Amino acid sequence: MAEDTFSPGRTRGMGELIDISGKTTELAPFGRTLAELGTERPEIVGLTADMGRYSDILPFRDAHPTRFFNVGMAEQCLVMVAAGLAKTGKIAYCTTYSVFITRRAYDFVAIAGAHSKANVKIFAGMPGLMNGYGATHQATEDLNMMRGIADLTIIDPCDATELKQVVRAVADIPGAVYVRTLRGKVPVELPADYRFELGKAKLLRRGGDVGIISTGYMSARALDAAKAASAAGVEASVLHLSTIKPFDARSVRDFAQQFRRLIVAENHKTTGGLASLVVETLYDSGIVKPMIKIGLADSFFECGSQEYLEAKYGVDLPRFVRAIVEAR
Repeated sequence: MAEDTFSPGRTRGMGELIDISGKTTELAPFGRTLAELGTERPEIVGLTADMGRYSDILPFRDAHPTRFFNVGMAEQCLVMVAAGLAKTGKIAYCTTYSVFITRRAYDFVAIAGAHSKANVKIFAGMPGLMNGYGATHQATEDLNMMRGIADLTIIDPCDATELKQVVRAVADIPGAVYVRTLRGKVPVELPADYRFELGKAKLLRRGGDVGIISTGYMSARALDAAKAASAAGVEASVLHLSTIKPFDARSVRDFAQQFRRLIVAENHKTTGGLASLVVETLYDSGIVKPMIKIGLADSFFECGSQEYLEAKYGVDLPRFVRAIVEAR
């Protein structure tokens, strides 16, 4: 079934981020950047499993129609076709919901992608609670699952600025890459001079009272929460880890040693994702710190708007601000 053309005038669609009022945003930074990169590099191809509209890859399709492939609702085929194209010298960018890639095509990502060192770049849409369709569509355990695949790079960008840099960077990262992508009107949160570096944590804010370690768009929320907590006299530092694998354990260790208490925040279950990586890192370094985890419980979650779900499950901005103040 043919998908709609890309329309910059459409209203907010499924999986677009909340809390953008008053903020600078960019529409479909993934697809627009990929279209530009495709013009520069003819070896790039784009694929989707009938999720072009909801993954923002349509700008690439419109710019390079002969290099775009919609395999239909068949995620295993998506990965296999992408891996096959990679074997012929292509760099294959493929998109669908993160939950479908991880639960339905896991073995194909592991063997056809990572084990084969194929240039398959997976941009997985709507991870965590960014999807309101409930447990069947919410990839709240994807980082835990994908961490288990050897030779797979895993990236969780913060905002439009970083996402655009990641789109370009992964073309030159050898082998398979899994990116938790952001779609729709994506906020611009990071400074203009920010530079994504694979495997490198970035200090986004300095404050001496509490240390926050975060990833993905929760790093943007950490900045908002730190600013709000500052009004209550609590100053927080924010360390952003966009690369989940390879993990910058040294920066996490050095950062953690500066604070009496830590907060770890992620759009993921608190088991198996960033929080687990931080705990593993500190344990290996002999560091013991009180820690507040802002993330999701080991559970399935109901349907609803992102605003409703985040408030109900305790990962919204007010909860974040309270955690900072309590951690003082």
